[in-house]
Amino acid sequence: MRKMIYALAAVAVMVAAAPAQADAKAEDGRVGLSVRGKGLRVDSVGAHMEGHGTGVQARVVSYSPRGVRSVVTDWKDATPVSAAMTKLSTVGWSWKGGKRFADRTRLCVEFNAVSGQPCVVIHR
Repeated sequence: MRKMIYALAAVAVMVAAAPAQADAKAEDGRVGLSVRGKGLRVDSVGAHMEGHGTGVQARVVSYSPRGVRSVVTDWKDATPVSAAMTKLSTVGWSWKGGKRFADRTRLCVEFNAVSGQPCVVIHR
């Protein structure tokens, strides 16, 4: 019960926060992506995958407006999280001072254990 209250409080805080232009969420199949920032600066990226697994890792990639693919982060181990009947593997990245991207860059996340690559567009 206490965990549920903490989770609801965290959601309430996120909803109350003023949205910035780089804030976005996307889903593709069993994979979800959440990006926080302002304008062309991204402060944090969070991702989740439905289900648990051994050796689950994720990384952030970007596609320039011209379609050039770049790896933004190395593979990072995902943490299994359970809440009631829901099982997720979550991972997050945070950049102090933010990381700048070109206008119309697509920021995506990919997991090694499941297909699906949700993307968000970073724009002014």
